[in-house]
Amino acid sequence: MRETEELRPLTLEKSVQLHASGSCLVKLGRTHVLCAASLEGKVPGWMKGRGQGWLTAEYGMLPAATNTRSDREAARGKQQGRTVEIQRLIGRSLRQAVDLGALGERTLTVDCDVINADGGTRCAAITGAWVAVALALRSQGLEGALVRQVAAVSAGIVEAGEGRRGLVLDLEYEEDHLAAVDCNLVAARLLGGGELELVELQGTGEGRSFTRAEAAGLMDLGLAGCAALMEAQRAALA
Repeated sequence: MRETEELRPLTLEKSVQLHASGSCLVKLGRTHVLCAASLEGKVPGWMKGRGQGWLTAEYGMLPAATNTRSDREAARGKQQGRTVEIQRLIGRSLRQAVDLGALGERTLTVDCDVINADGGTRCAAITGAWVAVALALRSQGLEGALVRQVAAVSAGIVEAGEGRRGLVLDLEYEEDHLAAVDCNLVAARLLGGGELELVELQGTGEGRSFTRAEAAGLMDLGLAGCAALMEAQRAALA
């Protein structure tokens, strides 16, 4: 059994989609997300004439990604609120990585499709999507537009069940289900190095409230996890 501060087994397989500007299949334990970045030479109408680009994201789960089949949202005629929330989080996070002025009037669209879900899908999507974005910019000679590294991880306080307990990094579904406190953390760092900074911190007391000290412990654990994820991202791009 892995230690409470350890990530699940991680692989970042790049360039898995032939026609995407950049792509990455991220596997974090049994959570697998296919991330693709497409670069277009135009921007939304409301951004025309500003001389800068845009980055947006879409997210979805394949029907058999969970233990019970879910309907495609296209068949329902609209996206669920959870889906909209997650893709906004992915877009916000990745815009921290890109200098939109250096991008010029181009749009990066990032698609994140969950193949297998076992907890932490939004965090895995952000981590894998950053690799896809880096590859997309590299393929078009726009490496200078990539200014920060971005990664995300989950953490929680688990007090029930027979597995890992206490402050736990990178929750599997069962651990997330049992967690008294659950959080997702997104971090960024300048490409040249420097201190990790928070992009987003979402924390919720699911079974109970939590203290300031516990919140600080979760944040420290999450930042350490993001640092390890960033090391893997750099290795994938090397």
